[in-house]
Amino acid sequence: MKYDAIIIGSGQGGNPLAYRLADLGWSVALIEKKNLGGTCINVGCTPTKTMVHRAQVAHYARNASRWGLNASNVVVDLAKIVAQKDEVVLSFRSGHQKQVDKRTNLRLHRGHARFVVPHQLKVGDDLLESEKIFIDTGGRPTTPAIPGLETVPYLTNESAMQLTTLPEHLLVLGAGYIGMEFGQMFRRFGSRVTVLHTGKQIVSREDPEAAAELQKALEAEGIRFLLGTRTTRIEFKNGAVTLSLESPAGSSSVTGSHLLVATGRSPNTNDLGLDKAGIETDQSGYIKVNGRLETNVPGVWALGDCKGGPAFTHISYNDFQIVYGNLVEGKNLSIENRLVPSCIFTDPQLGGVGMTEKEARAKGFKLKIGRCPMAYVARAIERGETAGLMKIVVDASNDRVLGASILASEGGELVQILGTLILANQPYTLLKGAVYIHPTLAEGFFALMEDVKPVD
Repeated sequence: MKYDAIIIGSGQGGNPLAYRLADLGWSVALIEKKNLGGTCINVGCTPTKTMVHRAQVAHYARNASRWGLNASNVVVDLAKIVAQKDEVVLSFRSGHQKQVDKRTNLRLHRGHARFVVPHQLKVGDDLLESEKIFIDTGGRPTTPAIPGLETVPYLTNESAMQLTTLPEHLLVLGAGYIGMEFGQMFRRFGSRVTVLHTGKQIVSREDPEAAAELQKALEAEGIRFLLGTRTTRIEFKNGAVTLSLESPAGSSSVTGSHLLVATGRSPNTNDLGLDKAGIETDQSGYIKVNGRLETNVPGVWALGDCKGGPAFTHISYNDFQIVYGNLVEGKNLSIENRLVPSCIFTDPQLGGVGMTEKEARAKGFKLKIGRCPMAYVARAIERGETAGLMKIVVDASNDRVLGASILASEGGELVQILGTLILANQPYTLLKGAVYIHPTLAEGFFALMEDVKPVD
C-alpha cells in the first residue's frame, strides 16, 4: 500500500500532523500499536494531572482548619479517583478516534511498525510505503541496573495510576518531575513517602534556590528525602521492599510497602528496525535529527520524545508545527534556540523558562538578578499559600530577560508571562512600570522587577 505520508505513533506530534495532511487531501497512514493519543493522554499528563488535582482536594479537606474551616472524616476513595481518571482518559482517546473516523483518506493501522527498507514499513502482514515517513513513537520508563530489581513488583508512573489500594509506605526512586509529582500525590492521598536520589538536589536541572524551596514545602507535608544516596540492592520479602543504600554517611537500608521507579525514560526506538532503514541514533537510542527534525535519511522525520531533548507534550506539538510549517507552508522553522517553558506540577508548582542563573553564568553573561518571596505577594497571603519565590535572571548588558523560575501555587501560569517577554526580546523594565490587577499572583512581578540588581 502506497501513501502520501506515513506517521508512526499517535502522540501529540503525530496526531495533528495526520489530521492536517489528510485535510490537504493527502492519503495518510497512521500506525498505532496501543491506544490513540500517545503518552500524554494515556499514561502521562492527562491521567497524572487528573489524579494530582484530586490529591490537592484531599489536602485542602484534610487541612481545612488551616483556613478556619472544620472538616472531619476525610477519606480518600482511591478506586473512585482512578475510575474518574480513566473516564477522562477515555474521553480524550475517543475524541481522537472521532477525528480519525471522519477522514476517509486517513487510515489507522493497528500494530507494530518495523522498517524493511528506508521508505517501507511492515505492520502485521501489511507492507506500507511512502516517500514521507514521520516517527513519533514516544518513550517508556527506564529500568535502572540495580541488583534485585528484577525480583521486585515495582511500580512505574503507568502502573502506579492503576492502584486502587493506597500504599502504606511508598519508596520513590528518583527526584525528578515524576518522582516529585507522584511522591506528593500519594502523600496527600495518605501514604508515607520516602524519596531516594543519587544527587544532592531534587529536580537537578532546575534553579537550586527554587529546588531547595520546593523540597522544604514537600518536607513540610511529611515527605522524607534521602539525597546523595545510591541504591545498591533491592529485595522483596514478606510483602515489603527493602533498599540497601550507600551514602557519604555509610551503609544503611530503608523498607517500604511499595517501590516507584522514576529514574528517567528511554525512547521507543529499539524495535523499529531503524538499522534496516539506515536511520542513525545516539548511544541512548534517540533518533538523530537536524534543526528541521529530519533524520539522516531523506524523507524521514522524527518528532517528540523519540528524538531526545525536553520530553514535554508542548515540545511534541511544537515539533508538529515546525514540520508542517516547513513541509507545507514553505517556512524555515527550526528547533534550535527555541524557548522551552516547563512546569513541575507539584503544589506549589515550579515553573521555569529560559536559563537558570547557573546556566547563564556558565555562558559568561554579566547578570542582574531579582527575587521576590511569595510571602510578599498579597494574593498568596490571602490564600494562605505563601510557600515559594519568584526569581528572574537578566542580561546586565541590555536588560533582556535570560530566564526565570517561579515556585508558586500557579507557577506554571506565571512563568509564561515572563516567557512572552523573552520571545518579544523586550527588557524586564517593560514590566517594571506595568499596572497589575490587584489582587493577583502576577502582581508579585511589581516587587520582583523592583528587586532586580547587578550581582557579581
